[in-house]
Amino acid sequence: MLKGPFLSKDFIGAIDDYLKAKIVLLGMPYDCTCSNRAGTRFGPQAARLESIGIETYSVYFNSDMEDLAFFDAGDLEYPFGNAQKALDITEDNVDIIYSDNKKLLGIGGEHLITLASVKSVLKKYPDLAVIQFDAHTDLRSQYLDETLTHSGVMYQIAQLIGYENIAQIGLRSGEKAEFEIVKKYNTLKIDKQELDKFKNKPIFLTIDLDVLDPSLMSGVGTPEAGGLTYKELMDWLLYLKDFNIIGADIMELAPDIDITKTSSATCCKLVREVLNLL
Repeated sequence: MLKGPFLSKDFIGAIDDYLKAKIVLLGMPYDCTCSNRAGTRFGPQAARLESIGIETYSVYFNSDMEDLAFFDAGDLEYPFGNAQKALDITEDNVDIIYSDNKKLLGIGGEHLITLASVKSVLKKYPDLAVIQFDAHTDLRSQYLDETLTHSGVMYQIAQLIGYENIAQIGLRSGEKAEFEIVKKYNTLKIDKQELDKFKNKPIFLTIDLDVLDPSLMSGVGTPEAGGLTYKELMDWLLYLKDFNIIGADIMELAPDIDITKTSSATCCKLVREVLNLL
């Protein structure tokens, strides 16, 4: 019998007992609708591997991941090319997490999968709001005649919860028609206080990593110049610490694009900080 010790296959700081966990980390390695650079299917595993290099202690929240009681469930297995089936698989598993009175932190994977997570938590929280950090509006009703794409995930979510329950932060790319929707419904938020309207609502937080400037986060499918710094993103997240965040995901890490692994390391740090919001 091998004696080890062996490196853990889980994200650093995770506990090994699902029943005792308050939060479930779930890998969502799907990228079959990526319209530019693919590779986000490798994001969850890269984040786990890179997590060994970060501290479990968060300076921002003065807390340690080892005290947060989160369980790493591993990666879901998706069929290639079948977006609807990937969404169904995700929704079924997220349903279980919430029926067990736990919270989700998803790691992706392309942003389309967020639709399944929102559909699931909406069953438990019908007055749900969604706060999106993203370079892109993601408000296309279809792309290349397909309705289920990562570039239309927020359009699909809006059909479920209404634009009045969506806040978008960091937007700097999209079609004119998409920005007309943003303007019509005032979804783009510039000042943190604009989020106060959601303070008494359950909130699902979704972070597309391309919200960060590509000088820091180059390992994404569609980098957009002019993004947030890490400190600016953290200022927004710290503002949300007293809000009712009932679930979250961090999406669109394409680790192989960034050979420096800075993108993967930054994703890991965001996982640590978002865990503190749940």
